[in-house]
Amino acid sequence: MSRATRPPTGGARAENVALRSARGRSPSSQRWLTRQLNDPYVQAAQRDGWRSRAAFKLIELDARFSLLKPGLAVVDLGAAPGGWTQVAVRRGAASVVGLDLLPIAPIAGAMLIEGDFTDPAMPARLAETLGRPADLVLSDMAPNTTGHAATDHLRIIALAEQALAFAFDILAPGGAFVAKVFQGGAERDLLLPMKRAFHSVRHAKPPASRAQSAELYVIAQGYRR
Repeated sequence: MSRATRPPTGGARAENVALRSARGRSPSSQRWLTRQLNDPYVQAAQRDGWRSRAAFKLIELDARFSLLKPGLAVVDLGAAPGGWTQVAVRRGAASVVGLDLLPIAPIAGAMLIEGDFTDPAMPARLAETLGRPADLVLSDMAPNTTGHAATDHLRIIALAEQALAFAFDILAPGGAFVAKVFQGGAERDLLLPMKRAFHSVRHAKPPASRAQSAELYVIAQGYRR
């Protein structure tokens, strides 16, 4: 793994950075900013040119599950600000499309679309853009959280189900799907169709995912169209 894609090691410590000024910031905002400034993944992302610390989550998932290979066609749903799209490009994917409701600053080697993946016309548009079925569909999407764990869990499962339905439309046989979920026990409606459609379905929490976060990733590989 090159330095440009090397996540912080398990024993790495962040450089201790103090918040210069608290003027105009609430206590919760001060705590969040201090955590960001002293997060080793944030510091590594800034050092290596990643759009966000989330890039290391995909790097770590790829190291475990061998998701990204040269020549693949990759679709990144909810791509903004572009960290996962960057990883796919740097790992040698032949075609990478990042899609989000928000605009994304250009990324060399990727095609970026501002739009809604639930638009019925979007699968055909993406297939035309890629020029072939996708080999890998990525979703690091999460809904706006309410702070109520059960509600947030149901919301992200519903979002992952929509992403899965989208993946069914554009994945090539043998392809893979990765989506963020929250722990909470209401995943049956998501996992059952995945287990029928893919050779293997597994969960993982990469080291870059904060320990206090409820997020997990579901990794489905070997699409049986």
